Amino acid sequence: MPRGGLGSRLFDSLNNVLLTLIALSTLYPFWDSLIVSVTPLNESIATNIHLYPRVITLEAYRYLLKLSQLWTSYKVSIIVTVAGTAISMAATTLGAYALSKKELPGSRVVMFSIVFTMMFGGGVIPNFLVVKQLGMLNSIWAMIIPSAIQTYNLIIMRSFFSTIPESLEESAKIDGSNDVGILLRIVIPLSMPAIATVSLFYAVSKWNEFFTAVMYITDKGIWPLQLFLRSMLIDNEAAFQSGGDSPFLLGQSIKMATIMISAIPVMAIYPFFQRYFVQGVTLGAVKE
Repeated sequence: MPRGGLGSRLFDSLNNVLLTLIALSTLYPFWDSLIVSVTPLNESIATNIHLYPRVITLEAYRYLLKLSQLWTSYKVSIIVTVAGTAISMAATTLGAYALSKKELPGSRVVMFSIVFTMMFGGGVIPNFLVVKQLGMLNSIWAMIIPSAIQTYNLIIMRSFFSTIPESLEESAKIDGSNDVGILLRIVIPLSMPAIATVSLFYAVSKWNEFFTAVMYITDKGIWPLQLFLRSMLIDNEAAFQSGGDSPFLLGQSIKMATIMISAIPVMAIYPFFQRYFVQGVTLGAVKE
């Protein structure tokens, strides 16, 4: 059927409707959290579906912004995200670049050993004992070093590096450049879509760091934001410690406000990576 015919227009219309419904189902939880966070307790519990706020109040945000633990956790999460992403990208890039070289002795064995960890792991207790023996308990490094390299991200980087023509590197070697110079001046600039995509994966993972923090962190002074969020959602420690007797402090508004505060940074940086992200996620796709 020729392009622009009735069948084509009908398919495009149905496709647009379906994608719109999927987008709305994805965005609604964020919208619901935002509406509940600015709605008083008695209004938010009146209905389970919140399309718009009937009464707007910012008391939940005012209460949260006064908590010193929030800012402490924010600082810890920022440090873990920035330092963790930098270390992870450095280790992943160097490892992927080396493993992309077919002439590297034992590359197949090393790659198999890395992929093997995707299917079989040591378990929680051995990991805890390793972190403890390394003296990283109650340390920011416990949330950075053990998860410095993620196998899936390493495979993505290695696959992208393998697509770079060898002639470019050979030309650079003829001009007198060494492997480090080739990596910094040729490979990395050409790999910005993959690097940006993997950096976003690492940054989101580090920002949402929860399980390792629960495992290795007991000192509130180095709680990441997700542990603070758990405290507000489950334990309500901050509300009880404030000494307030208002039921608002135990309501949904304060919980949803905490969720929004923790989600805003990731939502803010995503548009800057979107252009690279779209290119990066299509790595390995069939091209016509």
